[in-house]
Amino acid sequence: MWAHRDAENEIVDAPAIFPKLPDHMSPTPDDHPDLVKESLLYKEFLAEREEILRHKWIESEKAGHDVGFEKALLDWILKHRSSWRQQRQQRQQGA
Repeated sequence: MWAHRDAENEIVDAPAIFPKLPDHMSPTPDDHPDLVKESLLYKEFLAEREEILRHKWIESEKAGHDVGFEKALLDWILKHRSSWRQQRQQRQQGA
């Protein structure tokens, strides 16, 4: 992963264009009960969110400016979500 959180739970080693999410939108393991942390739905949400943010960064770099989360989200859903889910499902079945 090209970005991680430090001891103060701040994102580090991320490109400058990668926005820091508001605290209420930035999930941390301490904020959620074990049931939620271990749920498949939550893990899938986090994985998808990471892919969308990566797509936003790539598209913003290509455009030379921040394309915004909503545009990146819609673009990723239309162009990449189906194949990403299929590949992820195949990897999980093979593991």
